[in-house]
Amino acid sequence: MSPAVRVIPCLDVDDGRVVKGVNFQGLRDAGDPVELARRYGEEGADELTFLDVSASASGRGTMLDVVRRTAEQVLIPLTVGGGVRSVEDVDQLLRAGADKVGVNTAAIARPDVITEIAERFGNQVLVLSADVRRVTEETPDGPARSGSGFEVTTHGGRRGTGIDAIAWIAEAAERGAGEILLNSMDADGTTSGFDLELIRAARAAADVPLIASGGAGRAGDFPPAVRAGADAVLAASVFHFGTLTIGQAKEALAADGLPVR
Repeated sequence: MSPAVRVIPCLDVDDGRVVKGVNFQGLRDAGDPVELARRYGEEGADELTFLDVSASASGRGTMLDVVRRTAEQVLIPLTVGGGVRSVEDVDQLLRAGADKVGVNTAAIARPDVITEIAERFGNQVLVLSADVRRVTEETPDGPARSGSGFEVTTHGGRRGTGIDAIAWIAEAAERGAGEILLNSMDADGTTSGFDLELIRAARAAADVPLIASGGAGRAGDFPPAVRAGADAVLAASVFHFGTLTIGQAKEALAADGLPVR
């Protein structure tokens, strides 16, 4: 039997509060992270993901406190990302109560950090967070796809790296990333549905578990993402602002014949 599809709420935390916007812009307050985490645990979320969107040195203490308080009250696995740059950062978060840690910018700047973290803590602890956007280049005949057509970005999708996203995902898995958090920056916060082409391309590039993120707007958006290759589905706005419940997402998956907890 196939493993159950995981439904994961994502909490973007800025200075101790959950925020959400569209394409990482126009952020608005969505509540207290510990209270939201408790609610999602009670509603049947399979895991939680916290992303520190300020990710500054001054914000690190606040985030560690949020992780500690959440871990004391919520029993489901907790992934924390944002501003993680070293083995020492991972150690701090794990000691605070995180089960897994996400890396993004630091891995792009120095890919060896993936191997270092995996060797120290195990592949199962390391989640590669990939913020991906579509890219084109102009030719005399009009826009043409560049490489895979997808680029890895940093700084909330505002800075391109010139790195082909699909090749990067394959490399990260080879270096020791135990899971890929695949976030479509084009779809983020739009509630227009997951980027199925991106999910299929990432699935073909790596055989580690794949979390689809960006674009969920209704219960019917979740099953196609899994059919495209995702092992888990992640969403934020639709859960935070009451558009959907965790239960409704799972009901849609089950109705499509997909296994859920």
